[in-house]
Amino acid sequence: MRLLFVCVGNSCRSQMAEGLARSMGYNADSAGTDPNSATIAPYAQEYLNSRGINTDGMVPKSVDGFSAENYDMIISMGCGVNCPTMKIDEDWGLDDPFGKKYDVYKTTGEEIERRLKLLES
Repeated sequence: MRLLFVCVGNSCRSQMAEGLARSMGYNADSAGTDPNSATIAPYAQEYLNSRGINTDGMVPKSVDGFSAENYDMIISMGCGVNCPTMKIDEDWGLDDPFGKKYDVYKTTGEEIERRLKLLES
């Protein structure tokens, strides 16, 4: 299954979802409606690395560089993402951990993984 995870900044939740999904065998990408950072959030990177997921080359990207036709499912991570060029199939409504402590990132990552496992069933 080809998945695209979308949020606003593409530095936390959607990056974590991309990394976790790939580690589970999905063909996954992530993008943001307004990426405003050159790197993914340090705690998002730390969480993925703690799971053995390589974050080399993972950077925030604009949703404008992606086409809905290339994905089986487009998932919004929450925060009212509006993508006029593509239909959002699911909105996971996850709180943005940006600027919060590592434990919040860890909890968010665990919830993303739980939801990814539900897609498998």
